[in-house]
Amino acid sequence: MIELKHVSKVYSNGTRGLNNIHLQMEAGEFVVIVGLSGAGKSTLLRSINRLHDISEGEILINGNSITKAKGHELYRIRRDIGMIFQNFNLVRRSSVMRNVLSGRVGYHSTLKMMLGLFSKQDKQIAMDALERVNILEKAYIRADQLSGGQQQRVSIARALAQEPKVILADEPVASLDPITTKQVMDDLLRINQELNITMIVNLHSVDLARAYASRIIGLKNGEVVFDGTAKEATKEAFANIYGKNDQTTEQIGVAK
Repeated sequence: MIELKHVSKVYSNGTRGLNNIHLQMEAGEFVVIVGLSGAGKSTLLRSINRLHDISEGEILINGNSITKAKGHELYRIRRDIGMIFQNFNLVRRSSVMRNVLSGRVGYHSTLKMMLGLFSKQDKQIAMDALERVNILEKAYIRADQLSGGQQQRVSIARALAQEPKVILADEPVASLDPITTKQVMDDLLRINQELNITMIVNLHSVDLARAYASRIIGLKNGEVVFDGTAKEATKEAFANIYGKNDQTTEQIGVAK
C-alpha cells in the first residue's frame, strides 16, 4: 500500500509542483495518472520513490515512511520500487542481459556490481524477466541494436529483476508507435495481474487510461481533481482535468 499524506512540492523557483495531495493506493491496483504537461504527474511519481524530496507531508510505503528514511532503510524501501522511464535509461552499448542484471543492484555491494559478479540465481531472475516480456532471444544483443519498443521491454525486465512490489512508469509509451504501445501496455497489465505488482503509470492518452486502468487519478495544477474507475471517467470528468477546450479533448482522445 502507498499512502500520500498532505504532500506538497515547491521548487526552488517558487513553482508549486504538488499541492496538498492525499491519496491511498492499494496493493495490486493498476493506477493511471493523467493530466496536461506540467500538471504534476512526473513530480508525483518521482516523489513516491524519493527521486524528488517533497516540501510538506509524508509518503508511506507499506507503512514505512520513505520521506523520513535514511541510509540502509531508504535503500531497502527503494529496492521494492521499480522504475520505468520514457527514454528507457539503458546503457546502450551494453548487452540486454547486463542491463537487466543492473536491476539486481539493490541486493549486492557496489564493488560486486562494478565487477559484474552476478550469481546463477541473479542470472536466472534476469532470464525469467526477459521471458515474461517476450524478449529472451535478445539477451546477448547490445541494447542499441533494438527497436524502441524492444528497449522499453528491456527496461520493464530490468524493473522486474528488482523483484519489486511496486512499479512506477513515467510516460512509458510516449515515444512508441500505436502497435508497440499496445504490446508494452499489455505487458504491464499482465505483470500487474499475474504477479500482483502495484502499477502506477503516467499517461497522456485518455483511451489508454480507460483501457488499462483499474483506477484513474486526474491531476491539474498539482492537485487531484479526479479519482475513480475507468467507467466513472466520463467526458465531463476529463474536461475538468484537461480543460473544456474541444481541440484539447480531441488531442487526448476523449470521445464526443
